[in-house]
Amino acid sequence: MSEHFDVLVVGAGLSGIGAAYHLKTRCPEKSFAILEGREAIGGTWDLFRYPGIRSDSDMFTLGYSFKPWTDPKAIADGPSILRYIHETAREHDLERTIRFGHRVTRASWSTPKARWELEVERSGGREPVTLTCNFLYSCAGYYRYDHGHTPDFAGRDRFAGRVVHPQHWTPDIEHAGKRVVVIGSGATAVTLVPALAKTAAHVVMLQRSPTYVVSRPAHDAIADGLRNHLPSRLAYGLSRWKNVLVGMAFFQVSRRRPALTKKRIVDMVRAAVGPDVDVDRHFSPGYNPWDQRVCLVPDGDLFDALRQGRASVVTDAFETFTEKGILLKSGHHLDADLVVTATGLELLFLGGMQLEVDGARIDPSERLSYKGMMLDGVPNLACAFGYTNASWTLKADLTAEYVCRLLRHMDSVGASHCAPRNTDPDVGREPFIDFSSGYVQRGAGRFPKQGSKHPWKVYQNYALDIVALRLGSLVDGAMEFSAARQARAPTAAAGDAPGRVSGHSGGRE
Repeated sequence: MSEHFDVLVVGAGLSGIGAAYHLKTRCPEKSFAILEGREAIGGTWDLFRYPGIRSDSDMFTLGYSFKPWTDPKAIADGPSILRYIHETAREHDLERTIRFGHRVTRASWSTPKARWELEVERSGGREPVTLTCNFLYSCAGYYRYDHGHTPDFAGRDRFAGRVVHPQHWTPDIEHAGKRVVVIGSGATAVTLVPALAKTAAHVVMLQRSPTYVVSRPAHDAIADGLRNHLPSRLAYGLSRWKNVLVGMAFFQVSRRRPALTKKRIVDMVRAAVGPDVDVDRHFSPGYNPWDQRVCLVPDGDLFDALRQGRASVVTDAFETFTEKGILLKSGHHLDADLVVTATGLELLFLGGMQLEVDGARIDPSERLSYKGMMLDGVPNLACAFGYTNASWTLKADLTAEYVCRLLRHMDSVGASHCAPRNTDPDVGREPFIDFSSGYVQRGAGRFPKQGSKHPWKVYQNYALDIVALRLGSLVDGAMEFSAARQARAPTAAAGDAPGRVSGHSGGRE
């Protein structure tokens, strides 16, 4: 017999641990487990180990709504974020609900049984298992964990040095005193360059085209002041909303006045790097701000490295590896001992699990996304997917709250399953992620579509999502509830006496 749970959460990263907290506190009578394909908590923040790894969002918004961030740095390094996730799991006794080395390969929904059946591969040579649940909640992120995107660089076998993707950085990679070339200009590249430049002989950031880069203090002076005079939770909440509103304002101004925003960003870079860097060539993109994600550098560390000559930027096209480095299309040669290919992620929806509903294969790319978290016509399945223009956790928190509201409502009306369904022929189809970034365009075909209007539109707006997910009615004309069993009594409200959280079968069918 397979084990059965009320809810199965896929992924023990930032989203999965947050989801487990909400399930435990808001739906204490529900049995659940977290299935983690790797052998550790933390997801991205455990996987990535490259020098300088950090957030590119402030921790007052990347942190959980329910757990104040108390570290002095608002722009935190990876190990600090990982400690924060571990602390959250420990404080709420969530570690015992995690099944490590459990990778979900297939999830099949049965309407007559009103449950999901999951095929799960287990690491360490263990036999695969089958688990069942009433509700499936994917917190598996949006990219492949086993490898990143690396183009087929010509002549790679000729290069005498080492080539490494940041997603697979290991402690034995030496860069001190070395000539290093970092290929890329995104968030990973602008993090790596100043970190490597501290000990490398010299670091070159090789980019095909520029990216918008802005500096922000690593310490939030206003948040520090609030923490000195107010209770921790209140200070955290105020700091969180302050940063949410600042971020929303920057995004809206960027969209409405792109030329002005571009000029201000480029002018700030020009003042930071000094006269020896060709800012127009290296830091003035040909697209508008937020057509791709704007890169953040804390305390201008990248600009300091460029101004001091420890690093440089080259905007050119790759031609081929040579024995001693990289030959560019222009004919210029970059000498290198180590090449780091910060060339992006490979996107993957739902961790790559295959979906079936009543025996029919589901292609997510053919489905509309409901409120950015569920799929048209797919019952009892939710997915945590954060913002592209703000912190991931803002949306992940709201999604977890919504899932708990949904579960409690289903219990109160005696529904065994629910599914959003689009019946409006005027709803158009648009890309789920409206970004021109290369990694997004490469993987867009694996993701669902968003609709042209509510509730199928992904607004990328925290305030609108609060209205839709936290305050909006669950019965909105698009969500269908099916009563396939007798109604149970309404569940306890969040904050009532805590119920059990079980790593074993809840016994409910």
